[in-house]
Amino acid sequence: MDYKQFEELASKIRVDIIKALYEAGSGHPGGSLSCADIMTALYFHEMNIDPKDPMMEDRDRLVLSKGHACPAQYAALAERGFFPKEELKTLRKLGSMLQGHAKMDLVPGVEMSTGSLGQGFSVSVGMALANKLDGKKGRVYAILGDGELQEGIVWEAAMSAGHYHLDDLCAIVDWNGLQIDGRNDDVMTVRPIADKFKAFGFNVISINGHSFEEIFDAFTKAREYKDGPTAIIASTHKGHGVSFMEDQAGWHGKAPNEEQARQAVEELGGEW
Repeated sequence: MDYKQFEELASKIRVDIIKALYEAGSGHPGGSLSCADIMTALYFHEMNIDPKDPMMEDRDRLVLSKGHACPAQYAALAERGFFPKEELKTLRKLGSMLQGHAKMDLVPGVEMSTGSLGQGFSVSVGMALANKLDGKKGRVYAILGDGELQEGIVWEAAMSAGHYHLDDLCAIVDWNGLQIDGRNDDVMTVRPIADKFKAFGFNVISINGHSFEEIFDAFTKAREYKDGPTAIIASTHKGHGVSFMEDQAGWHGKAPNEEQARQAVEELGGEW
């Protein structure tokens, strides 16, 4: 596929995110929409995975450390064929496999149950270390929120990743600048992000997280780098693609009503 086709696919995934959140009546649209391009690139271009064999040996693994953005992961997994898209309508419903934070024992393709911020990244470091010790080929990708970087456990994990030269680990920071209480810089600044990861031994690449050209190039450089782990700092917009949600902290954890959902779907080029 060319870049335009990937953009169209990401918009389709964003439409599914909006519809699922509307059906659920709760959830997290802002951070799901901001990481949708990265999620699309991973599941449809970068990662070695097989929907027919989710547990295949030497597969690549994605840990969504910012677990509240699971609607983006669910939509991408469904589009990739890991489970029927009809399941998206059951998001956050009692008895559904698609809970408000993903569970690895319920959802095919989900490698780790996440939600408590920082722990997902720690697990991804453990996965990469295990692969290194066992001589396995699979790469490990972790998507973190920028507000999540306020958690100390992130930096303990980063210290381990650098120490053990985990070149098959790639952290992607969804840097949209906002968290539930407002701007990161007002709540607790995490700047300078790049310098912090460099201090822990990471190869750091800064990109526009909504440009597939830059995303693909960053993943290529991450794979080619063999002296340690890589951190991709992806500058994004919370609520990307929906005019009234974009760059609005208030849409961190609030589902749209029907009128809002219809408008969002229309703006994203989808059908209600």
